[in-house]
Amino acid sequence: MKYKTITDVFAEKKNVNIGYIVAGYPSTQFTKEFLTKLDDSAIDILEIGIPYSDPLADGKHIAEASFAASQAGVTTDVVFDLLNSVKEKIHKPLVFLVYYNLVFAYGVEAFVKRSAEVGIKGMIIPDLPYEEATEVAQLLNAHNIAFIPLVSVTSGDRIAKIASLAKGGFVYAVGSLGVTGSKQVDLGRLEQFITDIKQHTTLPVALGFGIKTNNDVQTMRHYADGVIVGTSIVILTQNNDVVKTMKEIEELFK
Repeated sequence: MKYKTITDVFAEKKNVNIGYIVAGYPSTQFTKEFLTKLDDSAIDILEIGIPYSDPLADGKHIAEASFAASQAGVTTDVVFDLLNSVKEKIHKPLVFLVYYNLVFAYGVEAFVKRSAEVGIKGMIIPDLPYEEATEVAQLLNAHNIAFIPLVSVTSGDRIAKIASLAKGGFVYAVGSLGVTGSKQVDLGRLEQFITDIKQHTTLPVALGFGIKTNNDVQTMRHYADGVIVGTSIVILTQNNDVVKTMKEIEELFK
């Protein structure tokens, strides 16, 4: 079985399911088991959040999960070691969602190099503005990791610039005006937003923020190439039962 890139997944499938978990939540053992079962799950691409004490883009549930994992001692190196221990068993693409302070504190080049070594195929850095992202994007590309930019409904005439940084991954369309788990903007505005992005990139567009239920997933599939579910999956992981969580995720994406 080959190791898939993000491009492979979008080429093979029309409606791509992208999930999100917080590494080390509710435990590192749960995350390890979750990852080993990823190939048989409904998730096509998995975003992994590295725990951080001040996750600016995240709503209450993800922020609490991130804080809990941090308090339990889940550091960046713990996440790297965990991924390294299971990387041979995962053939679907893994993407880091990580705040720039963590990358900077680790050392940008060292962080990117280690990410490539443990099998990361893409990176989302929510607090890194376009003006400061070029160098990081180039470094990621050099290590065959896709830089995945976030474009907001309020990005306006900046969409072209932001989308231009993306290579080999997808553009992350933020469908709400708030943090993760917020209410989405109305469908008319959303449709126009996706149309605007697609005028500036040939890459797939995945829609996130505010997609919570199977009904939301079904609706958003009409607008974007992929749907991203974060908060609802993090809430499901609270039960600390991987098999049950995977079944519930299947229902979410069916």
